[in-house]
Amino acid sequence: MTGTVYLRKYPWQTVGVGLHLLSLAYAGTVVRASLAGMTDPNTPPAATSDPRARDLADIPAVEVITRAAVMLMSAAAEKIGLSSPDPDASEHRDLDEARRLITALAGLVTASVEYLGPHAGPVRDGLKSLQLAFREASAAPDEPGSGPGEKYTGPVW
Repeated sequence: MTGTVYLRKYPWQTVGVGLHLLSLAYAGTVVRASLAGMTDPNTPPAATSDPRARDLADIPAVEVITRAAVMLMSAAAEKIGLSSPDPDASEHRDLDEARRLITALAGLVTASVEYLGPHAGPVRDGLKSLQLAFREASAAPDEPGSGPGEKYTGPVW
């Protein structure tokens, strides 16, 4: 996919229990300014003067992978309830969804670790922290080796 995209950055806060998942970057989302801008090449997106606009073809693969990992981490942390002062009472808590997100993150990290370079360590640390937080949040924790993403990462202690 090519074309002008806009990367929106959100001022994320660190999440509970000493879990600092977003230390390497802010999560960014790729959005189009308008439907017309997507379908009609003669209609420029409304915000083309935005200096943060970047063409997808110009974004390095490692940045795309890292942003995807950070987005998965952020979503999983929300689903575990880590953005709330009391994770057990979080209105966003959904451990089934968190399991899916963590497993997807583990697959992405495992498949792309050789390309992440210096980002590999922090991304793996974030993944491990999420896996441990998930185990702690579960009413019936999985055995080590059976938790979310552990078929890709191996047992997490």
